Amino acid sequence: MTVKIAIDGPAGAGKSTVAKKLAKLLGFTYIDTGAMYRAITLKVLRENISLEDEERIVEVARKSDISLDGERVFLDGEDVSEEIRKPIISQKVSVVSQIPEVREILVKKQRKIAEGKNVVMDGRDIGTVVLPDAQFKFFLTASLEERARRRYEELKNKGTEVKYEEVLEEIKKRDSLDSGRKTSPLTIPEGAILIDTTDLTEEEVVERVYEAIRKNTKGEI
Repeated sequence: MTVKIAIDGPAGAGKSTVAKKLAKLLGFTYIDTGAMYRAITLKVLRENISLEDEERIVEVARKSDISLDGERVFLDGEDVSEEIRKPIISQKVSVVSQIPEVREILVKKQRKIAEGKNVVMDGRDIGTVVLPDAQFKFFLTASLEERARRRYEELKNKGTEVKYEEVLEEIKKRDSLDSGRKTSPLTIPEGAILIDTTDLTEEEVVERVYEAIRKNTKGEI
């Protein structure tokens, strides 16, 4: 039997970092679903498609080939791992990801990638939609200010000139779009373990998640 671990939460809560470290610790496959939406957003912007043209955006999602290799993300064979993390993508991805048909297409891709594997998958609808039968579900959160601070520090360390206030407003906007969309809104999955990461280090969060898994499997994982 394969083991599925779902980690959900809002922007800046630390999902991806924790999921990557947990997957490495367990020897599982890491699947970053957010990167897939970012890849579609990148292609939409590259092709100068209006964000209001849902029909063309859906077509882009349908025809695009997205593959994941660890932390590397490939779009139609091109490594776009760095480009999809640029601020412009962060600003637009929630608009693209709230289109129902886009989510349906990518959810199918995500499930296919996870087939027959032990996986750690992070996103915003993993425990509720993508892997509703996951044996372990976690929901990471943190204060709005702390999430904005983390994202600001991340961007600054990458050499991106940005103001904290701008990042804070962007996080607020993403929260509103993610929680308010009609299809697969950001919600806490039933039975999920809630962890507030505001005052915790990445290592402390990973340890809490890891210990919860070991406790519920009697140390077999």
